[in-house]
Amino acid sequence: MAEETDWLSRLLLMVPVSGQVDYRCFLGAPWRVDTAPMEAREIPYHIILGGSAILEDPSGGPERRLVAGDILLVPHGGSHVLRDDSGVQPSALRQTSGPAFTTLENEGDGDRLDMLCGRFVLSSAHEKLVRAHLPPRLVVSAAEHSPHTARPGTGLQLASLVGLLRMESGGENLGGLAMLNALSTAMFALVLRLASEAVEAPEGLLALAANPRLAPALEALFNTPAHPWTLPELAALCNMSRATFIRQFQQRLGRSAAELLTDIRMTLAANALRRSPASTETIADGIGYQSHAAFQRAFKQHIGMTPAQYRRQNAGA
Repeated sequence: MAEETDWLSRLLLMVPVSGQVDYRCFLGAPWRVDTAPMEAREIPYHIILGGSAILEDPSGGPERRLVAGDILLVPHGGSHVLRDDSGVQPSALRQTSGPAFTTLENEGDGDRLDMLCGRFVLSSAHEKLVRAHLPPRLVVSAAEHSPHTARPGTGLQLASLVGLLRMESGGENLGGLAMLNALSTAMFALVLRLASEAVEAPEGLLALAANPRLAPALEALFNTPAHPWTLPELAALCNMSRATFIRQFQQRLGRSAAELLTDIRMTLAANALRRSPASTETIADGIGYQSHAAFQRAFKQHIGMTPAQYRRQNAGA
């Protein structure tokens, strides 16, 4: 049996995530930045380095003010708008392309915004496990906005990393593109870790991880997905009745334990089909399917093609 580790480490081993910086924005009010829907495998992010921004809710809900130190992720990749709060027609944006990223500026002379924007890129096979189990909008604060005033822990680590991103994007440095992308990749793990430590963690995997009673089930599903888990077994790990476990798990994740287990297994299967010459029967058995036909049906429903088609499409990837 593989050595047990925490669920987030397992997730990031199963789902390779690469970060990239796209824009450094220096804007004066009035300004507005519209982000179009991303590709299915992309998660946009925005870091408020200085000033503030208003995040509009596309569904018509209340707006949210983001301040210096806030980091916004849009895991479902939908369109979104950031703007100032002046209510004045925004001035045109001016782009200057550089070797590592594009600088956005305008002619506004009001309150200033300094913002770093980029995206996290996942393999299409891994999209569902990450995006389906994170909230549509995720905002964390990089430790009171300064590594000098931050409390020890994840917040301080994230604030320090943001400080490095700020410095690295402040000029054209040798290896700057590689450094910015590596730092933003590391930021993904720190953002999820910090969000899971919040008193009121958002929905999905982060809410499960933040609940000490449900966390054992989350760890078990990620560490031993090939085990034929039953609801009574998972409930016992959490010292709950079966009914209480089902209700609380569904409330926090928005999906059942069986659905999460299937997502984990299908991600492992996709990885194996890309990397291993093993037969589909062997792969199915390795992730807990005794019936090859059942595995074939589940994989096609989850990925959109048969295991054989997926392997041919990703040969040599």
